[in-house]
Amino acid sequence: MAKHASLGDLEQAVMDVLWSTDSGLTVREVLAGLTGRDLAYTTVMTVLSRLEAKGVTTRERDGRAWRYRPAASRESLTAEAMRSPLHDLSSQERQAAILHFLSEASADDLAAVREAMAEVEAQGDRPRRRRGRGQADSRG
Repeated sequence: MAKHASLGDLEQAVMDVLWSTDSGLTVREVLAGLTGRDLAYTTVMTVLSRLEAKGVTTRERDGRAWRYRPAASRESLTAEAMRSPLHDLSSQERQAAILHFLSEASADDLAAVREAMAEVEAQGDRPRRRRGRGQADSRG
């Protein structure tokens, strides 16, 4: 997902449709899953092509059509969207941003962060697992 950029509203809706199934979907199937929206087939085709160019989806040939799949889990993509802007900050600025973010978190969210930190500390230098779709974690 090296080319990842933030997603627009329609891109997010398309990704939600793709994440809702374990199988790849054609443009027509994605269009059918976008209920409540009056979109042209070519609009959805363009969005899927742009998502692939961003590295957010993959595609494979199925007869005359392409089947699109998410390149990563929803959780992984969300984490990347949060991590990406932090990457350009200095260590001090990054820590301040994270602390500010945590200061506004709910008690349930803070408990989940504590649990996740305990898991990371328990793993030490061992490779970390990504939650969702069983893909290897890529930290950077």
